[in-house]
Amino acid sequence: MSVVTLAVDAMGGDHGLSVTVPAVAKMLSRHAHLNIILVGQAEPLAEAVQKAGLSGHARLEIQPATEVVAMDDPVAVALRQKKDSSMRVAINMVKEGRAQAAVSAGNTGALMAVSRFVLKTLPGVDRPAICTAIPTATGHCHMLDLGANVDSEPEHLMQFALMGQALVRAVDGVSQPSVALLNIGEEDIKGNEQIKEAAALLKAAPDMNYVGFVEGNGIFAGEADVVVCDGFVGNVSLKTMEGVAKMIGNMIREEIGHSWLRKLSGLLALPVLSGLKKRMDPDRYNGASLVGLRGIVVKSHGGTSEQGFLSALEVAEVEARRNVPALISDALAPAATAGQDH
Repeated sequence: MSVVTLAVDAMGGDHGLSVTVPAVAKMLSRHAHLNIILVGQAEPLAEAVQKAGLSGHARLEIQPATEVVAMDDPVAVALRQKKDSSMRVAINMVKEGRAQAAVSAGNTGALMAVSRFVLKTLPGVDRPAICTAIPTATGHCHMLDLGANVDSEPEHLMQFALMGQALVRAVDGVSQPSVALLNIGEEDIKGNEQIKEAAALLKAAPDMNYVGFVEGNGIFAGEADVVVCDGFVGNVSLKTMEGVAKMIGNMIREEIGHSWLRKLSGLLALPVLSGLKKRMDPDRYNGASLVGLRGIVVKSHGGTSEQGFLSALEVAEVEARRNVPALISDALAPAATAGQDH
């Protein structure tokens, strides 16, 4: 297996070094073909590396960076003022070819802006998109865009579909992923003009397994491998999913805690509840891909745990090993050529 190198923003996210470095330690122990470059402020990073027992590790490199992009930093600050941030340096390494992918739990807006500025978009891509796996009754699907683009034209939704399809082919090994547009109904007459025009484009695409519209509940039924929407709808949908999952978990705990009899019932149901938690665990699905760039960048949830950050590292490793940007570029090549002809 060929060597893969990941550049990791060690400082990003709500928990920073306490999460990123232990996750990197586990990742290195899992994958003998993997090299990791940890990027961060020298002294605290060195302490965290020593604490994790990684000092002198043959497949770990430390890259100092003097600045950190805070979770509440405006995009302009991250882009124009903090040019030696751990986030920026990690992305620069992808640009320079020192790493095949960058992973950060930092500020989403800043990460997208810096990634787009440094790496640029692939030919045929007008706007990059945020894509992640969503648990379903049949396994999972991939959904995009989840917040990179608030307003999207039909042509952009078409590009998202092509990128999502290429990603699923690469990471899930599905030869002809089914693609659906998220809409307020399944009938052709439903939806606004944007979604109807996008549907016409997807229907006409020669190598697209377009299955039509899917409603919100259809996402979880596993009606499509790729669910496409604009970033406004996608982000609202994602936050709603997270909120409902958290509410259900809290309600179950509250109901079980009401009496000793319910606690006993909860104990008996523990295997079922544990299985359900595992299937829906957000840590398991952590790691959103910024697709459409000339390099791989994976965004971890800012408040994730060590296990969650490990999942994001796994996403980056798979995408790097399978060279997802090249596959997306191939999928978009006809559109890029058509654009040059006009």
